[in-house]
This record gives sequence, C-alpha cells and structure tokens, in this order.
Amino acid sequence: MGQLGRRRTRAPHRVLALAVGAALALSGCAAGVAEPDDPLAGMLEPDEGAGTASASPRPTAPDDPAPLAPTGDTTALATGLTTPWSIVPLPTGSTLLSERDTGRVLELTPDGALRVVGTVAGVTPFGEGGLLGLAARDVGTPYLYVFHTAAQDNRIVRYELTGAPGSYGLGASEVLITGIPKARNHNGGRLAFGPDGMLYASTGDAQQVNLAQDQGSLAGKILRMTPEGDVPADNPFPGSYVYSLGHRNPQGIVFDREGRLWASELGQNTWDELNRIEAGANYGWPVVEGIGGRPGFVDPVQQWPTSEASPSGLGIVGDTLFMVALRGQRLWAIDVDAPGTSTAYFVRELGRLRDAVAAPDCGLYLITTNTDVNGRPGPDDDRLLAVPLAPRG
Repeated sequence: MGQLGRRRTRAPHRVLALAVGAALALSGCAAGVAEPDDPLAGMLEPDEGAGTASASPRPTAPDDPAPLAPTGDTTALATGLTTPWSIVPLPTGSTLLSERDTGRVLELTPDGALRVVGTVAGVTPFGEGGLLGLAARDVGTPYLYVFHTAAQDNRIVRYELTGAPGSYGLGASEVLITGIPKARNHNGGRLAFGPDGMLYASTGDAQQVNLAQDQGSLAGKILRMTPEGDVPADNPFPGSYVYSLGHRNPQGIVFDREGRLWASELGQNTWDELNRIEAGANYGWPVVEGIGGRPGFVDPVQQWPTSEASPSGLGIVGDTLFMVALRGQRLWAIDVDAPGTSTAYFVRELGRLRDAVAAPDCGLYLITTNTDVNGRPGPDDDRLLAVPLAPRG
C-alpha cells in the first residue's frame, strides 16, 4: 500500500475574510450542491464574492433545473498563463490558479490583476505531472489544498492561506498523503470537497495498469480523506483512503446538488468516460474500457471516442455538468438527469481545455492548456476564460 506521510507544521491562527464551501457554492449560485459543515460558509454579504467576468444576463436561479448552454462571447480574464491546471474561485472575489510546470499558485484579484501567491515547494514537473489540483476550505484556519508531483511520488499537501484579496500568500504547510504512484502520464490529480466535508482526490494508474485493481495501492482510484488527511471511519474499505477503484486516469470530479459524485476519465485507445461514482464500486480498468456489461464492474453513464474527448476537468452549474476536452478541443454540456446524452460547444475554437468550474455570476470559467507539450499556443495562451450561460433551447 502507498506509504503515508505526516508533517504537522502548525502556525498561529489568522482570521481572514474567506469562506470556502466544499464545492465552491459561490454567491448562492455556482454549483447548487449541498454545502459541508463549514463554520464560515455563507457569512459573506450578498454582494461579496462577485466575479471578474463581464456582465451578462443571470441565466437561472440555482434551484432551476433547466439545462444550461454557453451563450454569447467568451471573455479573457487572464492571458499568458503557463500550463494552467486548476481553477479555484473564492467568495472574496479572487480566483486562484495552479500552473503545472512552474509550480506557481496565481491569484486573479477582484480588480483583474494577476499576481503570484507563491510557489509550492517540492514540485517536480515530469510529463503530465507537476502542480495539479487545488481546493480551498476554511476549517478554522483557511487552507489551500494542493495535489502535486514530487521527486518520488504524487502527494497531497495543504497550505495555510494567508493575507486577503490582492495579497494572498502561502503560509505553513502540512503533508497529508504521500506515496501516490507517479509517472510521466496518468497522474490524475483533481481535488474536491464533498458535501460531507471530506476531501476527495482522483489518482491515475501511473502507467501500471494492474495497480488500478489493487485495493492496496493508491493508484487508479478516487480517494476520500478528512481535511486533516486521516482515513474517515465510514470509508468503504476499513483503514483505507480508497473510495472507488478501477480507474485509468480520472482528471475531473464534482458533486451535484443531490450530493452525487461524478468523474471524467481518460480512456486508452477507444473510449473516454463519464462515471457516476459510488462508494466501494469498481469501474473496470484495465479489464474493461468503456461500457462493457461485465459483472462486478460499473459501466460509465456515457462514453465518447478518444478523438472527441480525452476529458480533464469537470464542473457543474445548476443541474448541468460541463466537461472539458483535451484532444477533442471542446466543451461538453451534460444534463445530470439525462447523463447518457451530451452537446458539444467551441469545437476546435479554443484549443485544448483543462478545467471548468462554476463562476460566481452563474456562468462558467474555463482554462486552456495550449502551452503544454501537446498544444499549439496562440499569442495570448494560455487563458482563463469567462463563459456566459443561459437555459438551453
């Protein structure tokens, strides 16, 4: 089993103007999911947490189940980024970004300026590895959680988030989990807090396909842990972080308003997947790729040819999932009540897309990933984009 590491470095408590919900349910609008037991969640004034996207018609209330779709032009909020990987909008109006190959955490401030929050210590960029997923939450002290590739492994670390909008910094750090297998490809790397207050992480098979079926390995899994990095007592496998297994390279996880967990997964040569994740379930890799109908394995709710998808980040606004595609260079919109169908947008218009998250104005944030080794960057790449949404006709 993967080796577990601890480094408890405590710092004096700092009171910050920050309240971060599990799935970043911002301004009462973004994801429409049940919030965790967060002591500061919902304490911002109604006009706080406004995003930096340009004004657009507010498409729907968070309890409106109408399927959503992009409408109007995208707006570039930040340009000139280097291999950005993860987007974390904060209720304070700032948005945090990770850069995979530089190890930097960036802040897009409420007034639209871009600045460096800090560089994550020990990041070792290697192929698809580097500084990957981010998640933020206030559990008495505001923390930024990071998933990154180190010299020998992938690991999950949390940093105290110091300062205020326009001056955030990285404070004291704690290593929560070490020993997640790494490789040039298939590192997974997405983080998300669930409505249960637990932290979820996706891991790839590290190009060792049999590890995905090995319950004793942290590779090819979705992991579940407490905010302090401990194994929850109600995990499906006693004493183990493993929440689900049989994954090849899941790079997107998100919770819907009912608290259901969804994951996007890159397949090998035939099928990419959207999976509905259940505790303790086995999703088949490497025995099955895509819908196989094999006993003992859970089939995806939808599959796509790898030429059309190669999915990475997965976001949700209202009841619409938004899945971004790398090789497919498009944005998929999927109704959670009809997950077997999808509609593609921006096909070959924006290049490779890495992440999608709900924006504070009920729209969507996207980041491109055209500066990585597989992309063809344009003059402004990479970019953080704001996408207005409206009910789909």
